[in-house]
Amino acid sequence: MKYGPLGRSGLIVSRICLGGNSWGAKGRRGWGKFDESEAPAYFKRALDVGITFFDTADTYNFGRSEEIMGATLMKMAKREDFVLSTKVGIRMSENQNDVGTGRKHLMASVDAQLKRLQTDYIDVYQVHRLDPHTPIEETMYSLDQIVRSGKVRYIGGSTMPAYKFAQMVMVADWKGYARPIAMQNLYNLIQREEEHEMNRLCLEQGVGLIPYSPLARGFLAGNRSKDGGGSTERAKNDTVVKDGTYRDCDWEIVKRLKKIAKEKGCTPAQVALAWLLHKPYMGSPIIGATGLDQLTSAAQSTDIALTAEECKLLEAPYQARVSPVN
Repeated sequence: MKYGPLGRSGLIVSRICLGGNSWGAKGRRGWGKFDESEAPAYFKRALDVGITFFDTADTYNFGRSEEIMGATLMKMAKREDFVLSTKVGIRMSENQNDVGTGRKHLMASVDAQLKRLQTDYIDVYQVHRLDPHTPIEETMYSLDQIVRSGKVRYIGGSTMPAYKFAQMVMVADWKGYARPIAMQNLYNLIQREEEHEMNRLCLEQGVGLIPYSPLARGFLAGNRSKDGGGSTERAKNDTVVKDGTYRDCDWEIVKRLKKIAKEKGCTPAQVALAWLLHKPYMGSPIIGATGLDQLTSAAQSTDIALTAEECKLLEAPYQARVSPVN
């Protein structure tokens, strides 16, 4: 496992992050159906292979993900030995103030999240979604107050237009508030729209990327077939194969992934992660896992070196999609 700073900060993270969207999903989906009894094995394997960065959100399975992390991960390692990130902003209940990035919701949410996580502080607190009502100044002031209280060490953002994230950075610099160090956005070999603006902004401003879906819902693992289905649990349950979500250019990228993987004696998923890790703005891709060996494989991807020619070969078939952010 390789390690490095997250953005232009002193926070050192593993170059692979384990995401928590599966924790508490038992009974809700055909893959990643983990509950408190299944979670410890995954956290143990992650720690054993050197993963020290873990991500979740208040909205993941209605708070169960945070609860499971608090009940398991917090008891498996010293708190200072790993980095914990979580997110806030998506509606949690019918209460009109239990959503968004206003001061009332942020102040209430962080306390509730600390309780679910069974910890005194959060390392990276990210705005999951901005809301259309709250001024950026109010959000940034509130986040700064939370950092100054000691409940949060650093802040970041997630899926949003680049101009909105630029406003967050600008207000932080203007007012002397805590500055975002991380951006969690959708980015992988077949979904590269964020290269147009957001990734450039992050590079210029010293913000580290922690992209979600780095394997495009497992598609870049190379285990899908055009007629549907595949070898893994997630592949078998992938309903988007036949609806045109994957285009001819996407299948060509997978073909090239397989070719390079065969030459290097590794897997297509490892090559796809290695491609991300070669980007100068990359902090730590966030992976999900439906098998313990996937964690070991992901950790090994940090040792794979790609040449500039190999990166160009993988990137050449890409065709732009409609931006995921309106």
